[in-house]
Amino acid sequence: MPKVVATDLDGTLLRSDVTLSVRTKAALKAVRSAGTRVVAATARPARVIDELFGGETLIDLAICGNGSNLHRVGEAPEILHPLPLDVARKVIEEITAIVPGSGFAVETGHRVLFEPGYRYKPALDYRREFVESVADLLTEPFVKLMVWLPDSDPDRAWERLRPAIGELIECTWSAERAPLEIGAAGVSKAATLAALCEQWGVTSDEVIAFGDAPNDLPMLAWAGTAYAVANAHPAVLAATSLRAPANDDDGVAVVLEGLFSGGRAR
Repeated sequence: MPKVVATDLDGTLLRSDVTLSVRTKAALKAVRSAGTRVVAATARPARVIDELFGGETLIDLAICGNGSNLHRVGEAPEILHPLPLDVARKVIEEITAIVPGSGFAVETGHRVLFEPGYRYKPALDYRREFVESVADLLTEPFVKLMVWLPDSDPDRAWERLRPAIGELIECTWSAERAPLEIGAAGVSKAATLAALCEQWGVTSDEVIAFGDAPNDLPMLAWAGTAYAVANAHPAVLAATSLRAPANDDDGVAVVLEGLFSGGRAR
């Protein structure tokens, strides 16, 4: 029996309409009733977690911003790893030169600032403020730089950008046609989850993780047991041997029901 269940949200635990099914809610409650911690691990900011879970106590905490901050119910976000401003300036310069037409936004841990070239808007997050220029993004500390790509192809863009900026930062993305998400070097869902588990006296072998996107790969590699949902990115499917049904088929719930009811998940 795992001591920690760590799951991505969008494309994994959440359905495509960004909701939690009744079945998934029941499965999470059963896991926590058995004494196992549930950790949500997401690229989303801490401020949307309560809305996503509808105020129900279904998780113990959330790793947000791809590992850069934490959310605990009833508390202010805990900022763990801001992105250094000098690194952000360098990265923006390189991206602008290598992928012309890119747009930029930053996540501060409390709100999003975005400039005219940034054309992506996620569901649910309403704390967004427009600024006039890229320079206006770099006026306060932030945890994540987001890059809207003119051809909406993060895989291809990162192939071009990696040689120039790969050693400066951590870069990932949450879907096949999503912005690049750039954080401080060494920051990931996996690193923050590992640090939490060390505090709890939990080893990686005692953790089961679920994911669907490239930003889940380090977490899936670290966890002792790792499932990709059936709708996962090809790189995630290639990196994992265990499968859960798709997010719209309540795949995480299906696996958890098997584990926590004494059965065997397939």
